Amino acid sequence: MDEVAAGTGDAAAMAAASAPMFGVLDIVLLAGMAGFGIYWVYFRSSSKPQPPPTKGYTMQPTLVAPKANDSSFIAKMKASGKNIVVFYGSQTGTAEEFALRLVKEAARYGMKALYPADPEECEMEELSKLSEINNSLVIFCMATYGEGDPTDNASAFYEWLKSEEPDLTGVNYAVFGLGNKTYEHFNSMGKFFDKRLEELGATRVVEAGVGDDDGNMEEDFLTWKDTLWPAVLDFFGLEMNLQEISMRQYRLEIPDVPSEKLFTGEIARLRAYQTQRPPFDAKNPFLAQVTAWRELHKGGDRSCMHIELDISNSKLRYDAGDHVAVYPVNDPALVNRFGELLSVDLDTPISLVNIDDQSTKKHPFPCPCTYRTALSHYLDITSNPRTHVLKELAEHTTNFEEKQKLLMMASSSVEGKELYQQWVLHDNRSLLHILEDLPSCKPSLDLVCELLTRLQSRYYSISSSSKLHPETVHITAVLLKYTTPTGRINKGVATTWLASKKPQLDQPPHQVPVFIRKSQFRLPARHQTPIIMIGPGTGVAPFRGFIQERLKVKREGKPVGDTVLFFGCRKKKEDFLYEEEFEESIQEGLLTLHTAFSREQPDTKVYVTHLLKEQGEYIWRIISEESGHIYVCGDARNMARDVHDIIVDICSKYGKLSSSEAHAFVKKLETQRRYSADVWS
Repeated sequence: MDEVAAGTGDAAAMAAASAPMFGVLDIVLLAGMAGFGIYWVYFRSSSKPQPPPTKGYTMQPTLVAPKANDSSFIAKMKASGKNIVVFYGSQTGTAEEFALRLVKEAARYGMKALYPADPEECEMEELSKLSEINNSLVIFCMATYGEGDPTDNASAFYEWLKSEEPDLTGVNYAVFGLGNKTYEHFNSMGKFFDKRLEELGATRVVEAGVGDDDGNMEEDFLTWKDTLWPAVLDFFGLEMNLQEISMRQYRLEIPDVPSEKLFTGEIARLRAYQTQRPPFDAKNPFLAQVTAWRELHKGGDRSCMHIELDISNSKLRYDAGDHVAVYPVNDPALVNRFGELLSVDLDTPISLVNIDDQSTKKHPFPCPCTYRTALSHYLDITSNPRTHVLKELAEHTTNFEEKQKLLMMASSSVEGKELYQQWVLHDNRSLLHILEDLPSCKPSLDLVCELLTRLQSRYYSISSSSKLHPETVHITAVLLKYTTPTGRINKGVATTWLASKKPQLDQPPHQVPVFIRKSQFRLPARHQTPIIMIGPGTGVAPFRGFIQERLKVKREGKPVGDTVLFFGCRKKKEDFLYEEEFEESIQEGLLTLHTAFSREQPDTKVYVTHLLKEQGEYIWRIISEESGHIYVCGDARNMARDVHDIIVDICSKYGKLSSSEAHAFVKKLETQRRYSADVWS
């Protein structure tokens, strides 16, 4: 068989050898390839004149610069001839507002500042290159958030500056910190940036400013600002040469677009509420349906709402102790008043466009939209205007006395500061109130929209446990309503709006834009760990979630440690929140409840602080011997501070510790997250 096979192979080889080397098809293919090669080398490259390399960008499919260039603040400063950059770390918008005011004022002193920069959108590693720009300066307006933390938009920059060692020699800087003295870690971010920049070799041009929101933040800022510019001019050897220039940052355009191209309240993406898609966050909130709404107060003239929001199908997750943020809508009556006072059709489409083409912030709020949408969804129309706003309003006031009043309050004189404190802050006037009380003040509505700050989301401690309610988030909120010294009725923006969301059988469900903010306010990992919760009024909200979670564990037959709640309100029969639920937890052997009713006895007021003192020995045993946790929720200005002092006194008295030792002990509890506070002022 092998020999036959071999013979066949030889015959095939001889036949192949006698055949032509190339067939007709091969020749055609080779000729085609040769012709294409000649065309490619000699004709294609010269068939059309090539643009110079420097104009190569015209051939690109997009004219938008790459993201790296967009985030290079150094490149922008060099390209626009600017020598000052102002960064802000802002959670509520105040630090960003102050940064914008500094940018505008720089121009009055003959200097050029880059539009306020968000550290989250910039290459902060470029900070050391600032020394390459002559007479350059970086200013930081940094707010402190939570328990001494950086704001969300400054957290990455904070971590980088803390862990890295960039050489900032030749970088000149100034810092203004924003905080609240009622919080333990007052202004820690401002202090950190001021100290850290110096450690890295940067040069401080002026002493850091410290703003206290518990006092008068505006006055603190003005006082620091009055020292900033003279110090900057002196540092760079420049002469004082104030220039009167336009302080407008945006120009008005009337867009010719169909209605479906107008924003109607969306935070970032057009038609985001019509086509919802995850992930949901601060820039893309989820429209949660209101599934339950009930009044918690049993009597009296006040109102406290319990609201349940459906988050099924959102992929949002939460834990007991987290916060839910709500984007509210302003009172339509107040919105309409702007149109009446300034004789403007509020349904006119508008777009405010930044005059600084180097800025990444093209609009102050989502544009294009109507005046009505801007005033309803995007602008804070109820807060007290700051002094720079009054100065702008004065330019549009015809009555001499009214104009002088505004200019006086906008000045840095003692009389002006006192008048501003009394007429604006104490009397609680909003910009709308000022337009009502000074009838010759008639600014354009687009200027008003530029001057007003952004309407912020409102945060509420979630009053439910996801272990029990995985598809709903519960809110506990007091309806805010009060009379001002001028006799006006002021209402809370968010709670007034939420009060109108009560489900009706004959109407479709109300929807509320929300997102979840994670918190460090957490139950211990071990259910057996004892907890002491201190929450008067709506401060009880997160503890309702804690109790729900522990009751579920107990019902499953698992051991649960001491669960103790100190709750206070005015009267048991009026505002004892969730009384029936807490009674059920007591009956099932989970909860130990201590209540203080401050208005029950006409001659004696009892608060939770009194009850803490009475239970001092027990509290000491729980935290010293049983590794228990303490939680405080509520008013930061008085209650939380008083509770902290009482816990220190308890440690001193029952632990036989000196004052310094007791403070150190409580400090250690905080460091170990065994003393946690969720407070507001």
